[in-house]
Amino acid sequence: MAPKVFIDGEAGTTGLQIRQRLEGRSDIALVSIDPARRKDPAARAEMLNGADLVILCLPDDAAREAVSLITNPAVKVIDASTAHRTAAGWEYGFPEFLAGQREAIARSARVSNPGCYSTGAIALLAPLVRSGLLPRDYPVTINAVSGYSGGGKSMIAEFEKPEDPNYTKFAYRIYAMDLTHKHVPEIQSHARLTVRPIFTPAVGRYHQGMIVEVPLHLDLLTDKPNVAAVHGALHHAYDGATFVQVVPLAESKAIKTLQPEELNNTNRMKLFVFGAEAGRQARLVALLDNLGKGASGAAVQNMNIMLGLPETAGLA
Repeated sequence: MAPKVFIDGEAGTTGLQIRQRLEGRSDIALVSIDPARRKDPAARAEMLNGADLVILCLPDDAAREAVSLITNPAVKVIDASTAHRTAAGWEYGFPEFLAGQREAIARSARVSNPGCYSTGAIALLAPLVRSGLLPRDYPVTINAVSGYSGGGKSMIAEFEKPEDPNYTKFAYRIYAMDLTHKHVPEIQSHARLTVRPIFTPAVGRYHQGMIVEVPLHLDLLTDKPNVAAVHGALHHAYDGATFVQVVPLAESKAIKTLQPEELNNTNRMKLFVFGAEAGRQARLVALLDNLGKGASGAAVQNMNIMLGLPETAGLA
């Protein structure tokens, strides 16, 4: 019998994308709550405890409440909110970023889906910290731009609905100027940084797609490596990965620009190392779909791993 999967919060941006990726699959049974009973705690508890795996696409407090309603120890949970990304007892749902992480996800009943910005930042930083090239106390700066879908319904309305009171015609805007974005603790924890990184996110007038950048002064890194050594550490970390590609240096040198929508509607992520040896600087870049590898694609990948299904199922 195919395992039953329930998406709690399937009407939201991430939930809708996950449902679209799962519909039509015969190796799982996708179940839904009666819309009329969606806010009935008893009905939700029944759905949560009757599934083999639950994917939570809810605000943080609602995700914590949903977990508290699960009393069946056999139910596996993937939480797409921020609520459990650094919580004890939860595995971090980024299979590629650490040796053995895929196996840990497969064994776990509680997996926290990474944030979209965090996926790019951790993908770039974690291998360099583990290799010893990037000191754990390095003053990391992370610059990023995302499509407005990353902000959920309120930000989508801001860019798409002229009748919305917050509607804007701006082509681009920065936000989180108080430097307290909710992804920062997650990035610091899983990249194993001892100094809180500076994170400067922005949103552009396009629906989805993301670029995350980390600039580095090579002479401030351990042993003062060259650009090739930094690239080599990333290549070694992701060699053979299905969804994460470290672009060869020669190919990167030929690139004149990057646009954030290149990987839309995929679960792929590309990592680039750009640099100027003369200036002893490097520019690390992650390119991904904030709704793909940054959200719904990652959730489906984690679901496949947790249920013992082919990891690429539904993600071609």
